[in-house]
Amino acid sequence: MIGLISATEAGGRARARLAGAWPARTRVYEGPVRDAFERAFRECEQVVCFLAAGAVVRLAAPLLAGKSADPGVVCVDEGGRFAVALLGGHGGGANALAREVGEVLGAEPVITTATDAVAVPGLDTLGFPVEGDVAGVTRAMLDGEPVALEAELAWPLPALPSNVKAPSNRAVPALPRALGSARTGETPVALRDDGPQSGPAAPDSRAGQGEAVRREQPTVRVSDRTLEPALREVVLRPPSLVVGVGASKGAPVDEVLGLVRESLREAGLSALCVRELATVDAKRDEPGIVAAAGRLGVPLVTYGAEELAGVVVPNPSRAPLAAVGTPSVAEAAALRGGGELVVPKRKSERADGSPAMATCAVVRRPARGRLAVVGLGPGARDLLTPRARDELRRAAVLVGLDQYVDQIRDLLRPGTRVIESGLGAEEERARTAVAEAREGRAVALIGSGDAGVYAMASPALAEAGDDIDVVGVPGVTAALAAGALLGAPLGHDHVSISLSDLHTPWEVIERRVRAAAEADLVVTFYNPRSRGRDWQLPKSLALLAEHRAASTPVGVVRNASRPDESVRLTTLSALDPGSVDMMTVVTVGNTATRAIAGRMVTPRGYRWQGV
Repeated sequence: MIGLISATEAGGRARARLAGAWPARTRVYEGPVRDAFERAFRECEQVVCFLAAGAVVRLAAPLLAGKSADPGVVCVDEGGRFAVALLGGHGGGANALAREVGEVLGAEPVITTATDAVAVPGLDTLGFPVEGDVAGVTRAMLDGEPVALEAELAWPLPALPSNVKAPSNRAVPALPRALGSARTGETPVALRDDGPQSGPAAPDSRAGQGEAVRREQPTVRVSDRTLEPALREVVLRPPSLVVGVGASKGAPVDEVLGLVRESLREAGLSALCVRELATVDAKRDEPGIVAAAGRLGVPLVTYGAEELAGVVVPNPSRAPLAAVGTPSVAEAAALRGGGELVVPKRKSERADGSPAMATCAVVRRPARGRLAVVGLGPGARDLLTPRARDELRRAAVLVGLDQYVDQIRDLLRPGTRVIESGLGAEEERARTAVAEAREGRAVALIGSGDAGVYAMASPALAEAGDDIDVVGVPGVTAALAAGALLGAPLGHDHVSISLSDLHTPWEVIERRVRAAAEADLVVTFYNPRSRGRDWQLPKSLALLAEHRAASTPVGVVRNASRPDESVRLTTLSALDPGSVDMMTVVTVGNTATRAIAGRMVTPRGYRWQGV
C-alpha cells in the first residue's frame, strides 16, 4: 500500500490525482502532517508526500530503522514538477515509484542513487536477495577498483562494469553434497517403509565465526551456502534450491517449516535461495504446507502422483504409496525438475516421541541460461514497452540486427556485450543467442515489431531446447502501428501474409491469399515488394479484386512511427504497387471496410450500430 500525505490545497489536488489513478494501491492519510506521516510510515510499504523535501527529511529522521525495514519515500513538490526518490531508492522501491508518479502527474522523476546515475546495476537490484557489504562493494564498483566475481553457481547475471571480473587464477570452492545425496537418475534403492535420516554436508568454515574476514579485494560472490560475508564482500543468493515436502493431514505449519529450516541449516544452505516448495497434488491445500510456503515467501508447486511415481529416488517408501499413490513425495517432488539431491528425505522429530508428520528433501537445481526474445516495436522510442526496456537492461549479452541495435544501444548497461550482424543472418543470430544462453548467460535477442511475428522468436525457439529458460517480450507490430495510423482497419477478422518467397514457396503464399480473399478477411501484407521481387503484390491485389470492389479502401503505411513515416489511404484499383517497398505495410479492407472522414474503418458489426 502507498500512503499519500499533503498539507496544502495545491498538494491536496495533486494527491487526489494520484489517488484517483491508483485507487487500489493508495491510501490517503488525513490529519496533522506529523501524525499522518508517522502512521503511513508504519503501515505502508511506500509513502508519497506532497511536501517540501526538507520537511519530509525532518519527519522521517526519527523513524528510520534501516534499509531493510524503512518504506520507500517519494517527495513531490506542490507544483507537481518533480518526484524525488528521497528514501529507500532500491530496497523500498522509491526509484521505481518516482518514475511511476512522474508518469501520472507529468512530473520529472529525480533519482540520485549513485548506481542509477551512471547506469551501473545496483547489487540490490539484480533480482536476488543480497547479503554483506553492499555499500562498500558498490562504492568500489563505482570507483573503478578491481572487484572479483566468484560464482560458485553460474547464475545468469546482467551486465556488470568492466572492473568486475572473475579471477583467472583462483579456484571456485566445490559445492557441498550431503552425505548419502544423489544426482537425478542414480539407481534407486529397494522400497522400504521409512526413509533414512540424511547426514548433512558441513557448512562453509567461515559460517558462525564471530568476526568477518576482511577481503583484500572487494568481491561479489554467487552462492547458496550459509556463509558469513567477509568485509568488502557481497553474497548474491540465486534461487537454486527446491524443497520437496510431504505431510500427514493436519501437520502443523511450525513442524513443516521447522523441518525445512533445520534441514537447510544443517546442510549449510541458505533459506534465501529457496525458489519453491514442491509436493504432490493431493497436498496442494494442506494448511501446514501452504502456510510454510507463505512464510518462506515462495510459491507452492504441485505434481500428480503418477508423475512423481516415475521419478527415480534413493529412498522410496510404502507409506506414501498407500496414502497418495506414489512411493515418494518429498524427494520426487524436489527432483521433478532435475538437479542434485543435496538433502535426502528427512523426517520431523516431535518432542513427545509421536510419529513424524512432515518430511522434506532439498535439491539444488543447475543454473540455466536465460534467453529473452524482445520485440522493439515499430521504431518509435515511446512504443518500446517498459518490459522490453527492463529485459534490455537485464541482459549481459545482446544479439541483433545492426540497425536495430543502433536504435536501443543507449538503453544498454555499461559492459553489455553486443553481437550484431546484417540482413540475411537471422538464423545465425538465433543460433548465436541460444548458444550464449547455453553458456549460462543472460541474453537478449531483439527484433522489430513483435519478435514472434515474422521475426526472431521462431528461429530462436526452433533452436532452443529445454536446457535454457526462454522469455518472450511482446512488442507493437507493424500491422498494429499502421492500423492505428490508418484508423480502425482491423476492427473485424483479419490476417497477416508475408509476400516474401525467401522462406515460403509462392504457390503456398498464393493459396493463402486466395483463401483470405474468399473468406472476406482484411489482409495486411508484410514484405510486399522489393527490387528483385516486384510482381507478387500486383498478383495478390488481383486475387483480392476477384472478390472485392475496386473501391475497397487500402491503407499504405511506410516506416510507421519513425521520423520519415508516411500514410496514404487509397483504393484497390488506384494503388500503385511501384510506390511500395520493404519498409511498407499494405492493408486491404474487406467488403465492409469504409473510408470515413479520411480514416479506414472496418465495422465490428455491433447490433446497436445497425450494421
